[in-house]
Amino acid sequence: MKEKKLGIVTLTALVTGNMIGSGIFLLPAAMARLGSMTLISWIFTSLGSLFLAFVFARLSQSMPETGGPYAYARMGLGDAFGCQTAYCYWINAWVGNAVIILAGVGYLSVFFPALTDPRFGCMAAIGLVWVFTALNLKGVYAAGIFQLISTISKLIPILFIAICGWFFFHVDYIIESANVSNPPMSTFGVITQGAILTLWAFTGLETATVPADSVDNPKRNIPIATILGTLIASGCYILGSTVIMGMIPNGQLQNSLSPFADAAQILLGNWGKWIIAGGAVISCLGTLNGWIMIQAQIPMAAAHDNLFLKIFARRNKYGAPVNALIISSALVSLLLFLTISPDLINQFKFILLMATLTALISYFYTPIAELILYITGKISLTRGSIIVAILAMLYSFWAITGAGIEVLSYGVLVVLSSIPFYLIVLWRKSKN
Repeated sequence: MKEKKLGIVTLTALVTGNMIGSGIFLLPAAMARLGSMTLISWIFTSLGSLFLAFVFARLSQSMPETGGPYAYARMGLGDAFGCQTAYCYWINAWVGNAVIILAGVGYLSVFFPALTDPRFGCMAAIGLVWVFTALNLKGVYAAGIFQLISTISKLIPILFIAICGWFFFHVDYIIESANVSNPPMSTFGVITQGAILTLWAFTGLETATVPADSVDNPKRNIPIATILGTLIASGCYILGSTVIMGMIPNGQLQNSLSPFADAAQILLGNWGKWIIAGGAVISCLGTLNGWIMIQAQIPMAAAHDNLFLKIFARRNKYGAPVNALIISSALVSLLLFLTISPDLINQFKFILLMATLTALISYFYTPIAELILYITGKISLTRGSIIVAILAMLYSFWAITGAGIEVLSYGVLVVLSSIPFYLIVLWRKSKN
């Protein structure tokens, strides 16, 4: 069966949809625990993400390879770093899917209060993971159409709150809660910690580059979708988060499981809360759908290059990487079982930081790979492009430092575990 390709509209929806998901809908509550100074983090993150988007856009024109950041790291840094990038990005994808579905279940509890019970919430989350795994087994095109519909649906409630919320905005809520970090941190510390939190909302900017062989006219459509999707998401994030922090007192916002729904209740009453909660559920499910696609594409691409276990390379009749989908979703389910906790926000924040840190490895390597490819004469860059690549590299390094000692410690273990994984891959390759 001939595989249908993703066009510019569907591809932009994939980027926008993968970025605008659980992050915007739960992040205001996580950021409220640091203070309103984290609004500055959005500005830094938006600029840094645009630098990264330009790097990915340029590389997608030079080498439209399936695997995106993995393919670029392999080309510029060699097989070992390519394997490490694929490994870390794969972990980011399925760990991040646990974050996404936790946020979705948090908003779904507005309609089904029983889901506030961690056990029932966990069962619902796992069930939804497998529903969208089944959809992705039908191929990239089917998943892309759902992504387009869900992206349009999620933008409506976000833009409604971002525009109408200004009529209920209280400047004193912002001023009084500038820095409420506990234990206390400096202003720069709050902004830096906020930067890695907000970066979670931008992970996905590179996703147009991942299924490159399933994209129509990839050299043209991937760069446009990457830049356009990042710009759309940036505007929604900055406007939406600022309005929420000015509508809801900090103490209340810190403990909210559905900040946008609470804001809608202020605007429209109970029925407004239900409408926005419904939009948030659609948003999270759309993002889950997109990332379930991505969590399988990266290991599949690496397996085709003999840099991942061969079991991940198998495709079904629709062109979907069937083993990679099933194994990755099984790991998401296991993680959801292991993280049952009555404190959704703290659970969300910790897993979010871990997922973002593993994503940052590939973000850090990609501009380095671009500069190496330029130095070795494999691609050409203008002076402005070189400056952007350096800024993207420095931004990624700064964001990594904001993860905190505990998360960095676990992150180092994850990165180091890629070394024995690479040895296993090499051993299997030599046996074959």
